[in-house]
Formats: sequence, C-alpha cells, structure tokens
Amino acid sequence: MTPVMAAHAVTRWFTRGAERVTALDAVSVEIHAGDLTVVAGPSGSGKTTLIGVLAGHEKPDAGTVETRLGKGWHEMSFVPQSLAPIEELSIRENVELPALLSGNTGRSTDELLAMLDIADLADRLPAHVSGGEQQRAALARALRLSPALLLADEPTGHQDPARIRLVLDVLRSHARAGHAVLVSSHDEQVIARADRVLMLHDGRLVADTRNR
Repeated sequence: MTPVMAAHAVTRWFTRGAERVTALDAVSVEIHAGDLTVVAGPSGSGKTTLIGVLAGHEKPDAGTVETRLGKGWHEMSFVPQSLAPIEELSIRENVELPALLSGNTGRSTDELLAMLDIADLADRLPAHVSGGEQQRAALARALRLSPALLLADEPTGHQDPARIRLVLDVLRSHARAGHAVLVSSHDEQVIARADRVLMLHDGRLVADTRNR
C-alpha cells in the first residue's frame, strides 16, 4: 500500500550551549490511510519533534519527508500541544475558520461539536471554557475540512478518562473513513487503541508494531 506520508532517515538536532542534542536519529516511517498510528515513548524521546517535522513546522537536519497527498499540504491538518485558539472568536467560529479561509465545505461544524461533546459551548469564547474543551475544539477545527492526513501532538493531554475514549472514537472514525491519523502520546489508553504503534527512545525508532 502506498503511504500518505513517509520520512526517510530523518535526523534533527538542537544545540544546548556547546552541546549538540540529537532529537531524532535517522528515523524512517511510513503513514498509511485507514490507520490510527500512535508515536509513543517517554518524555524526551522525540515524539513532538517527529510530529513537527512531519507537519512541516520543523526542517530536518538530514533525511527527507515525502508526501503523496493529492493536493499537497492543503490536505493535512495539525493539532499542536499549544492550542492557540483565536480568543476573539467563539468556539463555533474557531471551528469554522478553516472552511471560511479555504472556501471548502468539508464536514458539518454542528456534527463535529456534537461528536466532541462541546455543542453547548459553541457560542462561548475560548477563555470561558476549560483546557480540555479547548483541546476538543482544536480537534474539531482540524477535522473541519476532513483532511486526508491528521497529525496531533498529545491530543488527549487535557482530557479525563471518559473524554479520552471520546476523542479516540472520533480519531478512529476519521481513520476508518479512509484517512491517515498520526498522534503522539505516552498514555497507555491511547497506545492500546492504536492500530499501529511507533515506539521512540532517545530519538530512535526502536519498534514499529501493529495492534490490529
């Protein structure tokens, strides 16, 4: 099966004073449609850096990232850990923004708000909802145009156990609709629900396994 995105021997390093720290060490992965793939590993293993490189927010120091998205990067959505909602817009307006900017139809905002249990917060400003609710709104915004590839960095980090299951159900549903979903997480509940797990340790890919 042709991957939606592939990283080939991607290396990324940072400087810390006189020291050079390797965040990713020749990591090669393929991301496929239909899979909920989780990048797992302890803190400092390189999860966030890998997601950032794949999203195009960071440039690798070596190696390449190849995308086979039909319309290129426009078919990808990204949910960062720093949610950054537009504070002057309501939750509904934040979710609607990608459609307004692109002119594309995509999915129903009302459907996404209901699926993520934030329909009753649609008219509130971000400052008037919790961090977990903001995180689910950010996911709704990322799903608004039904992206072929969804990348999310710790998308359940602000959720209680019941809401983690809710978010995972939404992510799995998007993958089952024929899209690719890649998320980073250290949460065992998230890892257990993945179709595929990429395990990082000290910037290296140490395991690539399928749960189902």
